[in-house]
Order: sequence, then structure tokens, then C-alpha cells
Amino acid sequence: MDHDTIAHRIRELQLEHRGLDAMIETICEQTHFDELQLRRLKKRKLQIKDSIVQLQMMLVPDVPA
Repeated sequence: MDHDTIAHRIRELQLEHRGLDAMIETICEQTHFDELQLRRLKKRKLQIKDSIVQLQMMLVPDVPA
């Protein structure tokens, strides 16, 4: 993958991450909510965060020790 493709994918994932954050917040504000759905959303949010970190590491050039 080239630099631009990676950067674009990072932006897409960040947007999805923010969307999940908003969904989780909305669900938590309800008096009765689906605990399973909430756990799934939180798990997906963590997966996205991990993917973002991996892609960001791909953008950083290797520095010789």
C-alpha cells in the first residue's frame, strides 16, 4: 500500500470510530439497552483503534538503531 492509500484508510477508520463512539454514548443514555449490542459495538471500536494504530505505524519510516 502506498502512503496516500494508508492515510485515506486511516481517515475512514477514524470516522467509523467516531460514529461508534456516538452510537455507544446514545445507547448508554437509554434506561433500557441491549447489553450484547453494546459489547459488540465496544469490541468493534477496539478493533478499529488497533487497525488505525497498525496503519499509522506503516506510515512511520524505520529508523536505524
